[in-house]
Amino acid sequence: MDQTRLLAISPLDGRYAAAAEPLRALFAEAGLIQERIRVEAAWLLELSRSQPQLPGAALRAPVRARAEALARDPGPDAALAVKEIEARINHDVKAVEYYVRHELATAGASAATLELVHFGCTSEDLNNLSYARLLQRARAEVLLPELKQIAAALRAFALQHARVPMLARTHGQSASPTTLGKEYANVAARLGRALARLQAVKIFGKWNGAVGNFNAQHYALPGADWRAISAQFVSAQGLECNAYTTQIEPHDWIGEYADACAAANVILIDLCRDTWGYISLGYLRQRAVAGEVGSSTMPHKINPIDFENAEGNLGVANALLRHFAEKLPISRWQRDLSDSTVLRNVGVALAHSFIAWRSLLKGLARLDADAERMAHELGHSWEVLAEAIQTVLRAHGVPNGYELLKEFTRGQQVDAAALRTFVAALPLAPPERNRLAALRPADYIGLAAELALELPPAP
Repeated sequence: MDQTRLLAISPLDGRYAAAAEPLRALFAEAGLIQERIRVEAAWLLELSRSQPQLPGAALRAPVRARAEALARDPGPDAALAVKEIEARINHDVKAVEYYVRHELATAGASAATLELVHFGCTSEDLNNLSYARLLQRARAEVLLPELKQIAAALRAFALQHARVPMLARTHGQSASPTTLGKEYANVAARLGRALARLQAVKIFGKWNGAVGNFNAQHYALPGADWRAISAQFVSAQGLECNAYTTQIEPHDWIGEYADACAAANVILIDLCRDTWGYISLGYLRQRAVAGEVGSSTMPHKINPIDFENAEGNLGVANALLRHFAEKLPISRWQRDLSDSTVLRNVGVALAHSFIAWRSLLKGLARLDADAERMAHELGHSWEVLAEAIQTVLRAHGVPNGYELLKEFTRGQQVDAAALRTFVAALPLAPPERNRLAALRPADYIGLAAELALELPPAP
């Protein structure tokens, strides 16, 4: 084991380092620095294309090749080189500019070309596009695929157990039966909507200078259509252009993105707690894994740790995600720096979410349904048929049906014989009494099976 992980303050870099790995390349500081370099180099190439009249805009072939390489992939050593510059000048984004200038100078760039690096930019022009691109990649490459795996696992579980009757519990008390599959279909449907919501969040970027008005660009080159140039450049990064900003892109979309992730997590917290409860009731069993220990003192235990771990990490993630949604769209006047340190934690929230999702998938893969246990409990819950009987009485115009059943069943233990005796005395036609007398709790599941079987795949 890498002993540095034992010294990590954050479990994301210690205990959960391997689980968080798919997001590390995006949200470790090296990932942010590399993205800033890409954007800085891409802007030079855009100026060379759109403003060829500028001194130095005609890039020499080696310089263009180096700029294109930086815009494509700065390489593994770039972040460390930028950090060495930052240590001297104490500014993270200016260090990126100096690094790009150095790389281009080494490739033979003229002094005029070097002056086009960071032309008309403020640090937030680079920052907002970098974070936007990172969050866009995280959504497409990590978050949505993982959520879709959970939705697919839930759907498969729902289809497999669509017809397995189960006693429902409202307010924790015995209630009209359902099926195990239908309960998991409910969650799959909710998660599908949450997936669609996260996918639909538009990701914005801005490229308009120190206070959002193109002041420097317009004054230096008043003939250029800076709004069109900005829109083209932002669009080329795969983002929607926000034309109305202060120094910062207002982060409304990050709030929506964070809130959409948090909403999915709330659904999954609900799933973790219900599944934990079904395991506790014995409706679900967890398959034993050879060599695993469930308790330091009770050898028999298989604890629902995957669902507990998921619930805990989802809670940590949502504490941060809700803060992002509430804090990031707020900035004093044209700019304050309070968003900067908050934005550095977006990867932390998404990593805790991702770790929870992986844990949840692992837990779901270990579950088996105990249909016998569920059938046994249903077989001792004849009182749940009171709803069916009182509704049939209403349908046949028999007065006070609800009250009759309330007096017979509320707070009472009702068995099959007592219920049949009660039904035999009801003022109904013999065929209807016979139909009610033949009804068992396990049969009283409404359209639960059909609903589970007709669950559409996640988007």
